[in-house]
Amino acid sequence: MLTAFVRTLIIYAFLLIILRLMGKKQLGELQPFELAITLVAADLACIPMSDTQVPIVYGLVPIFALFIAEVAITIMVKKSVKLRRAINGKPVIVITPDGIDGDALDKLEMTAGDLNEALRSKDVFSPDCVRYAIVETNGDLSVITDDERPAPRDIPYTLICDGKLMNDNLDKSGFDEAKLRSVLSRHELSPKQVLLMTDLGNGEYYLQPRRGKFLVESAQ
Repeated sequence: MLTAFVRTLIIYAFLLIILRLMGKKQLGELQPFELAITLVAADLACIPMSDTQVPIVYGLVPIFALFIAEVAITIMVKKSVKLRRAINGKPVIVITPDGIDGDALDKLEMTAGDLNEALRSKDVFSPDCVRYAIVETNGDLSVITDDERPAPRDIPYTLICDGKLMNDNLDKSGFDEAKLRSVLSRHELSPKQVLLMTDLGNGEYYLQPRRGKFLVESAQ
């Protein structure tokens, strides 16, 4: 028991040193190759921790090898733009002044709901308040808000998301299904042709078709 305790402390200290040497980034800021190396290193550390029959060096050497690999890849991606894009990918613009880019979301395998959640984490509660939104290579969302569009005073209710009616929200919003379908008919759209539609809570609605520019109009 004492042996396992000491081995665990040694491996933990070694892993902590290696991760500190690998850099300053938090988990959410890691590039794909950095995250992969971190996960593999953690898994390798578990083997000699849990099995005292495995020589402790069998855990330390692979972790150190991963550290060397991380340093080598970091140096290479700094010197080669093509390699950096191949390994890390490149930022993707998901919102432009025309609205949400459905093709960009498909490329990232994101839904309109995922995008809405990411916007709320940036204290943005409606896509019409955004001029540009960019998904960075580490998965974070960068947002440039549109100062000409005031933020909604109430929390917007999602009425349609990725072509599906949000029936629970209809009961809470200023819309019922008949009114919603009347608005869609006015724009010659079906629910399946809508990427995102929200009740902005101020007598207006936000409507983003799968193709084309978004609309913000009065619900009257």
